[in-house]
Amino acid sequence: MRYLAFLSLLIPWLAGIPAGPRGVQNPGRPGREYVILLHGLARSPRSLGKLATRLASQGYSVVNLEYPTLKRPIEFLADTVLHAEVERLRRFSPAKIHFVTHSIGGIVVRYYLQHHPLENIGRVVMLSPPNQGSELVDQMKRIPLIEKLLSPAARELGTDQESLPAKLGRPGFELGIITGEKTHNPLNSLMIDGPDDGTVSVKSAQIAGMDDFLLLPCSHRSILKSDEAIDQVIHFLRHGSFRREPRG
Repeated sequence: MRYLAFLSLLIPWLAGIPAGPRGVQNPGRPGREYVILLHGLARSPRSLGKLATRLASQGYSVVNLEYPTLKRPIEFLADTVLHAEVERLRRFSPAKIHFVTHSIGGIVVRYYLQHHPLENIGRVVMLSPPNQGSELVDQMKRIPLIEKLLSPAARELGTDQESLPAKLGRPGFELGIITGEKTHNPLNSLMIDGPDDGTVSVKSAQIAGMDDFLLLPCSHRSILKSDEAIDQVIHFLRHGSFRREPRG
């Protein structure tokens, strides 16, 4: 049964999804606030397409970044790919640069901001981030054949003290985290302690120093299409907190 769980997780991690076009949605005038979106492992900008469209409709200039999560370690993704994109945006003179991430994208941003502080940093919202590492990666690394199949970035996501998430400091920026407690992969969930979204535990998503935390009835993937999650992302970018009052 455990091998079936491993395979169900490995398939999306090892098989890339065709990427959508790269560019800036709603570029607008100088001084506009920008939002950089970072997708999850083995995903593409298309997975964040609905979120990108909503953010652009709210007046943000949106960069839905494509980056090679299956080919490079997190350090390269942050220091080379993301850094180049941020530098590219400087010519637009953005008032602020916000980040919204899914899954491993949150670790990329944490690493980047720890090594490249931004004077015009805005707010950061992470969707289902493995901030304390992944128990599933721990399980995979115990089987040599499966460990060899893991991408360089995935290998860095264990829960031990030598893992990359464990070496990152407290966030020095405004941070809101949204994660799910609904799983469509019960086999994976058997290997995760406590409630989870089928890939990341609720506990692992959290981090000391976060400004707000929200739990939704979503899975690791369905959170990307959730209207409630998207509304809450926009609310945090505007106000620095999630909406608690009922919709009226």
